[in-house]
Amino acid sequence: MSYQSEKVTRGVCVTVESFHVPGRSAPERGYYFFAYRVTIENEGDTSVQLISRHWVITNANGEVKEVRGPGVVGEQPVMEPGEAFEYTSFCPLPTPVGAMNGSYQMVDLETGEEFDAEIAPFTLAEPGSLH
Repeated sequence: MSYQSEKVTRGVCVTVESFHVPGRSAPERGYYFFAYRVTIENEGDTSVQLISRHWVITNANGEVKEVRGPGVVGEQPVMEPGEAFEYTSFCPLPTPVGAMNGSYQMVDLETGEEFDAEIAPFTLAEPGSLH
């Protein structure tokens, strides 16, 4: 089972699909492993570059962790109009349910203007944990 979210900001469409990875989880030790696949598509008419990321991760206990850093998976991809960049990453949690949201800091390569492309909230959940 997977969960999805999608949000368009200034022509940049961010779609995320999350899924539980049972083979890397250890529920008896309070360790739940989730992966998520992100597609960033430039639906606008100017080239953009992803500069950095900001994630907000919330577990079922209400604990919030923020992660900031340059690029994604070691890259700062440039997307021409109509191009997309896709990557997969992961998030371990101490609870079987959680949520993530955030933003990518982007720059319009024609104007030099910086903006945040929003990442809509999405669920991380072990199958059967949401009733």
